[in-house]
Amino acid sequence: MNILQEDMELANGVKIPTLGLGTWKSHNDTAPQAVEDAIDVGYRHIDSARVYRNEEGVGQGLRASGVPRDQVFVTTKVPEDLKTYDEVVECIDESLRRLNVDYIDLLLIHGPSPWPPQPEDAGKTYFDENVAVWQAMEEAYHDGKLRAIGVSNFEIPDLQNLIDRCEVAPMVNQVEVRVGYPETELTEFCQAHDIVVEAYSPIGTGMLLGNPEIEAVAEKYGVTLPQLCIRYTLQKGCVSLPKSIHRNFMIENAKVDFEISDEDMAALDAIDIPPEDD
Repeated sequence: MNILQEDMELANGVKIPTLGLGTWKSHNDTAPQAVEDAIDVGYRHIDSARVYRNEEGVGQGLRASGVPRDQVFVTTKVPEDLKTYDEVVECIDESLRRLNVDYIDLLLIHGPSPWPPQPEDAGKTYFDENVAVWQAMEEAYHDGKLRAIGVSNFEIPDLQNLIDRCEVAPMVNQVEVRVGYPETELTEFCQAHDIVVEAYSPIGTGMLLGNPEIEAVAEKYGVTLPQLCIRYTLQKGCVSLPKSIHRNFMIENAKVDFEISDEDMAALDAIDIPPEDD
């Protein structure tokens, strides 16, 4: 079993590789080599975002890899503070230009509301604004600029709003799902509505490293803690997006051809490590 050769099918039939390379905090000067290395060792899924400020670098790495464009799945995201139709039309064209590609495989709304939240936003849903954003994305999808569209960091009411009011339902929700923060209710809702869940930061941006409970389970399987955490998200039915700029870690992160027992999955589910900003 080689996870780099596995994929899932989105609601529209598009195939998305099950393991991807996250590029959060990969700056424009390091992203080209990171992307080229990832593709060279077998990754076929690269996750970027406008707010990462590395779309140009990701595009450079894609071209330097020498692998045909249609063999690499590329994701980017509309910033969470762009909440009008016109802004998003312009944003999509700008991302295409920065990535230097003819189409984007997956475009996500990065968040349901601007971040960080402001006092005046208390109680505001941004439902109408997200519908306007989504309509711009639907048009680009129908025009062939995007192969799939989805969201990130959306909770159930945010998802239901788009499902109820828009023509195309979200195909993906990229959220933090990991040991210590399984997001069970949200994940089950998404999977019941044919929305693929992508797990970003499966190692908790490093906060899980050294955790004795998790380390004990990893030792049982003879794997590293990151490998265990990535495998955990995969067994939750998620696409997993570990981030690295180091070739050796990219290789290690893909060595997840083992199975965590139901008993150990339950033990990992029981660990409670909420996000640091909660």
